[in-house]
Amino acid sequence: MKEIEIIEAFKDKFETSPELNIKAPGRINLIGEHTDYNMGFVLPAAVNKAIYFSLSSRSDNQVNLYAVDLNEYHSFRINTLEKSDKSWANFLIGVMNELVSGGAHITHGFNLAFGGDVPLGAGMSSSAAVESGMGYAMNELFDLNLDRLALAKVAQMAEHNFAGVRCGIMDMYASLFGKENKLIKLDCRALTHEYLDFEFENVAIVLFNTGVKHNLADTEYNKRREECEAGVAVLQSHYSGIESLRDVSLAQLETHKNEISGTVYKRCHFVISETDRMHRASEALKNADLAAFGEIMYETHDGLQNEYEVSCKELDFLVDITRENKAISGSRMMGGGFGGCTINLINKEAVAESIESISQAYFSEFGRLPESYEVEITDGCSEMAILEKDKL
Repeated sequence: MKEIEIIEAFKDKFETSPELNIKAPGRINLIGEHTDYNMGFVLPAAVNKAIYFSLSSRSDNQVNLYAVDLNEYHSFRINTLEKSDKSWANFLIGVMNELVSGGAHITHGFNLAFGGDVPLGAGMSSSAAVESGMGYAMNELFDLNLDRLALAKVAQMAEHNFAGVRCGIMDMYASLFGKENKLIKLDCRALTHEYLDFEFENVAIVLFNTGVKHNLADTEYNKRREECEAGVAVLQSHYSGIESLRDVSLAQLETHKNEISGTVYKRCHFVISETDRMHRASEALKNADLAAFGEIMYETHDGLQNEYEVSCKELDFLVDITRENKAISGSRMMGGGFGGCTINLINKEAVAESIESISQAYFSEFGRLPESYEVEITDGCSEMAILEKDKL
């Protein structure tokens, strides 16, 4: 068990037992891609791939961080929250910096070890799990009394200010608010949500990892956000009440198509259409209409490939080979793009066969096998009670 590995690493590194153990899950997103920073709706869930933290207080003001999976170490004082040359450390320091900037009292140092089984660069938001889990851990260790929404905002701003990615709040929100067997229909403007049942008992959620790594800070993620904002600026000059693309209709976009560049038009058209798909997908879920939901997933991928242009040949290949597979109801790329995973809804009886056939086809095309993960929908960030029997 990965959580036991982290606890044992903590004990080996710091020669004491942790006083607090935290689990912060990664996330999937069924529908609603790149709509969160456009103040739209998304449909994520927390999953059983997580980042685990073990920590204990110190009597001085030193903080010792140990990244178990990298076998790297970083130390600093609580009054010197500066960026590190170790990128992984900045996710943790960034959370502390946001907490302190917001008035939180980090009164003493601590030792912390962390690691997990969220695949890096796979679109499952390992960075958001690290940030959300760190905020949750600080909240518990220092009795900060922050609610989950406040912690999600802290994690988001840490990503903005220390990692340099102007992400939306979906990833952090899902990691903190996840609920077993529930999808989260999140309104990214109001920051409210409702839970929708995922009631397809015979359907497994399977991810295929292209093995293509992405670093959103070094890609065009931020550029996509700027392009959306450029479209909004044009439309705001014609209509009142427009704050984001969420407020724009396709008719309004078409009316002023000639005033914006072709690229900006495509970006805006995707986001506005994705908002419509999000609502249709929610109705399909409520009606337990798997065929309709799966078709909407394919529509989303086509838009991400051709309009938002954040896919890649490996992602497109993995989606395309599922379209004629009757055991697969829906497939699309998931996450920020430029690599990472596809998410697939597969009949449970055909999971093994589908993984084998898709993996072999991918190997024939690209010369390597994709990793695959069957995931389950779980609860969000929580403190773990590690029992003695678990340590055996």
